[in-house]
Amino acid sequence: MKENKQPDVAPQDVLRSKTGLPIASYFAATKVRWLIDNIPELQRDLNSPDEREHVRFGTMDTWILYMLTGYRRNVVEMDNNERLAYQGGVFKTDVTNASRWLFMNLETMSWDESLVQAVCKESNCWGDSKGSGTIPLSALPTIVPSADYTIGTITGIPCSEEGKIAMKRVLVASILGDQQSALFGQSSFEPGMAKCTYGTGLFLLMNSGENPMQSTQGLLTTAAYQIGKRIGSSEPISPPIYALEGSVAFSGSTINWLRDRLDLIDSAAETETLALSVASNENMYLVPAFSGLFAPHWRPDARGCMVGLTASHAKAHIVRAALESSAYQAREVFEAMARDSSIDLKELRVDGGATANKFMMQFQADILDTPVVRPEYLETTAMGAGFAAGLAVGVWSSLEEIGKMWKSDMTWQPTMAKEERARCWKGWNKAVERSLGWIDDDN
Repeated sequence: MKENKQPDVAPQDVLRSKTGLPIASYFAATKVRWLIDNIPELQRDLNSPDEREHVRFGTMDTWILYMLTGYRRNVVEMDNNERLAYQGGVFKTDVTNASRWLFMNLETMSWDESLVQAVCKESNCWGDSKGSGTIPLSALPTIVPSADYTIGTITGIPCSEEGKIAMKRVLVASILGDQQSALFGQSSFEPGMAKCTYGTGLFLLMNSGENPMQSTQGLLTTAAYQIGKRIGSSEPISPPIYALEGSVAFSGSTINWLRDRLDLIDSAAETETLALSVASNENMYLVPAFSGLFAPHWRPDARGCMVGLTASHAKAHIVRAALESSAYQAREVFEAMARDSSIDLKELRVDGGATANKFMMQFQADILDTPVVRPEYLETTAMGAGFAAGLAVGVWSSLEEIGKMWKSDMTWQPTMAKEERARCWKGWNKAVERSLGWIDDDN
């Protein structure tokens, strides 16, 4: 009988089947590992039976929630026990932030002791028991839904006016990670709905529904949101909704490079006029792989390049190629999402500063062959957190009601001929190939 061999798993992907993430310094667990490797006071506490259960790790949302829901200890209390300046706070995080730790099992939406052990067991923190020690699960915040009126209650914030307390007994009813909150703010509640945030980089998320999809295309599998307890509703806690995520390092920062390093422009605002001053890129491409290529390539050996240059090219062509590079990179990520999920992109909802550039948004629609829609309100991350909290406390009764509040400001429909799109895409892929392999192992 022929033995079935399991495919080799790259070292950075050994936790991906449970977490949806590669092992990388970006995630909270690797920061925990650094702390237990390097902070003597923490090592001492973790190895003390009395202090071990008082150790706490958290991301920024956890810290803010704890501080808002706790109270400042008085001088006498601090003299008696200097462990905490604040006490009584709620120690929680939500599913979206927890999904960025490398400690959470995406299937169960709970901390997984085997994952904690895998990251922490070889630390020098454990001294003679090196290889068997780990941090206690009590050191990690309780994982809760993203929208839930029972998350916590603010104890009050002292005002500059003596005796006045602000926000006393105000509910904290939502916690969402940055990009997941933007997806929620874009009302992308159905599988196949996606958003792209155009900042210094590109941040792309697509709703993939109730089942986590493992990526074979270099994307991250993440929790998108979960609806918990709602005031006035008897509905049970909803199952978590998942998303596929891809990020691109250089988008708006490519324009900053043109301005600050090459002195080709004075401001980002003039790039649209320059790009429209030429009829095309005249077969010239700029690949902004200044620190390698991120999703879906993950090629740290890549470096930036301009290819196809002739004596007829001018400043306007370079600026146009820089803007086009963002659209090409977004298409790469969305094609990877389609291969992973078998879900076709219905439309792309966009936000971020670069959405003011009409040339770039039109080119994005053209190269994707998909409508690009900019909402009326661009602060979608703040909108998402507000929508989730409002749903939890009864301001809105359903996701459908929230979805009706989302309004389009402008839509760009694809107008590029099929043959021209194919030609542009072929040129981009040739340019990407030229960017690879510039960093050797011995460099």
